[in-house]
Amino acid sequence: MSQSCDQPGCTGTIVDGYCDVCGLAPAATVPPAPATPGAAASSAASAVNSPASAGVSPSTGSARLASARLGSARFGSSRLDPASRPTRRLGRSRVTQRLGMGLTTVPTAPLLDPLASVMSPAEVAEDKRYCSSCNAAVGRSRDGQPGRTQGFCSACGSRFDFDPKLNPGDVLGGQYEVVGCLAHGGMGWIYLARDRNVNDRWVVLKGLLNASDPDALAAAVAEKRFLAEVEHPLIVEIYNFVTSPDATSYIVMEYVGGRSLSQILKARLAANGGSFDPIPVDQAIAYILEVLPAFSYLHALGLIYCDFKPANLIQVGDAVKLIDLGGVRRLDDDTSAIYGTVGFQAPEVASEGPTVASDIFTIARTLAVMLFEFQGYQSTYVSTLPSPEQVPLFERYDSLYRLLLKATAPAAHDRFQSADEMREQLLGVLREVVASATGDVTRSLPSTVFDHPPATSMQVAWSDLPTPKVDPDDPLAGWLATVTVRDPAARVAALASAPETTPAVRLAIAEAALAAGDPARAAAETAAVLDTDPWNWRAMWIDGLAALARGDAAAAVAAFNAVYGELPGELAPKVALALACEGTGDHALAWRLYETCARTDAAFVSWGRFGQARISRAAGDVDAALAALAGVPSSSRAWNEAHLVRADLLVERATLSRSLDDLAVAADEAALVSMGPYQDAVRRASILSSALDAVLASADAPGRTVGGVEATQLRLRLGIEAAWRDAARYAERRRDRIECVDRANDIRPLTTL
Repeated sequence: MSQSCDQPGCTGTIVDGYCDVCGLAPAATVPPAPATPGAAASSAASAVNSPASAGVSPSTGSARLASARLGSARFGSSRLDPASRPTRRLGRSRVTQRLGMGLTTVPTAPLLDPLASVMSPAEVAEDKRYCSSCNAAVGRSRDGQPGRTQGFCSACGSRFDFDPKLNPGDVLGGQYEVVGCLAHGGMGWIYLARDRNVNDRWVVLKGLLNASDPDALAAAVAEKRFLAEVEHPLIVEIYNFVTSPDATSYIVMEYVGGRSLSQILKARLAANGGSFDPIPVDQAIAYILEVLPAFSYLHALGLIYCDFKPANLIQVGDAVKLIDLGGVRRLDDDTSAIYGTVGFQAPEVASEGPTVASDIFTIARTLAVMLFEFQGYQSTYVSTLPSPEQVPLFERYDSLYRLLLKATAPAAHDRFQSADEMREQLLGVLREVVASATGDVTRSLPSTVFDHPPATSMQVAWSDLPTPKVDPDDPLAGWLATVTVRDPAARVAALASAPETTPAVRLAIAEAALAAGDPARAAAETAAVLDTDPWNWRAMWIDGLAALARGDAAAAVAAFNAVYGELPGELAPKVALALACEGTGDHALAWRLYETCARTDAAFVSWGRFGQARISRAAGDVDAALAALAGVPSSSRAWNEAHLVRADLLVERATLSRSLDDLAVAADEAALVSMGPYQDAVRRASILSSALDAVLASADAPGRTVGGVEATQLRLRLGIEAAWRDAARYAERRRDRIECVDRANDIRPLTTL
């Protein structure tokens, strides 16, 4: 009986131990990592849109709107002694996976005719001939004579040989008939062959570029050992190993007849007249999201890929395959030669060797190369990124820039510590990109690290912000779930009785202490956590809440900006940072962050629109505030509040302008919402009273109505009287009933002419 995939939202079936849709193993069989969220989206994503009338909307291309310019609290490696060698526990997260993730579409890549890919003639271009020992140029033309394909390096004396060792018609292992050369790489020729024993299926033979190179030979042997362990639907399948008559070893692998990302980029370049044409952002992210489970699988086996780049990921149809495992090595291997590519390899690899974090670096660099014309990525920016001032794409997609910054951080411990961790955040970034492109708010998806209730009031405080979930890997996570005391002071006492003082316990105490009005205790607990684990973003989050509670908006910005850098795909840090930026007066950035949140996730629409309304109201731009509040959908729990606030804003403006038009709209807005018969009557009386003031300041306006009442002194007085008498009828307290009756008597007309 087939087994369905247990990943949320995935419709796949488990085949040979892995899902045929998402590529992940069932939850119960996922190996532990070694210690050390549709509609087709437009690929040409638009810039962030916000009401121009607000006076605070971001200007396209303005680098001051990039959050990275803000100061961040000391976090991660910056909190450590430079001489220390920190270690981090690798986190594990699981999200659904599919090319495009159901959020966007990626054009399919047709299956290519293998024979059309055979090189003719099979030769290595002169400008690509380098010594495998010292990387000096070899085999180059001189005095009009073509360069030699065999010889010795003039710099180090090592032998080089760029000639293929197999010819069409050669048969290896009595089974594999060579058809021709497909390509050459850093470690060997790649041949196309037919498998005579299995219906003449196409296979690929990978051998050595220079069989006399001891490092290349050792790598080939190592590759053979590793590949025997690798079996994953996103990784090219290894069928066999054979030896040629000259004793050269060849790997027999699956023929993947699609196009590599490198070929896709080159095709776009050619179609664009020789000018760089990046892969659309949503599609580029989709490619990386698709392949990250393959890296999770390799890392779980203790293997490091080492040499990921656009040439090593092939798209076939609507799927991808990770190819060329020639650089793969074991995590604990300190002796084998390290293979990598300049511009993709992490800076610490040469001195410290490859790690999971160095693989993360190569993945992020590959994504960057697909996204924009990355000039100087192998020189000026060999291990860094250009700024948003230099790359408009980074200004447009702030979260994408922050994700790339984290994934390529100079210190390996500041990067994502697992492929799953990166994948979860990248999925959040994709949702933002798609929402920006389509203008459609995507459905709300629960976060694995935050509880994020929607904002239900225009006015919010630090205590209303989303709450981080307890780290499930903390030893006392289960115990903390049993502590149900709600009173903050009593909760602090209950938590203090924990059987062990773990980081999660300290943070729970800090949260309760902050709610109990004891910021000193909260600060002591978070400081203790960060002293032990400088990368604990939950502690930094509480520091940000404490800063807001004491009115230190600048410190809150620094803390929440650090959390944003850690979790660039999450919306909760953006909301918190926006709220803090309101306090510092950085309204343009706050507006932009609120816009991102409002358009990305249904649960954050009210957060974003209320925030924008506050900013516009503070700037005196009532129209922009009204427009922002109109963006709260009827499905939101905040819809009632949004319309009541719109009514209040219109009444406030009418108080100064004496505008019956505003009051008429205010009455209509208030009529949409029922807060209870007493409150409804009081609000109606207030709006009609403002209309009466407007009429008294000018003249009766027969024929015009406010809330269904003709805008004349007599009719308005009668309407106000009726509203107050209704309020008296529904008031629960005696003193309220008396006050309402008194108001009705005061306003009633002296005559009924």
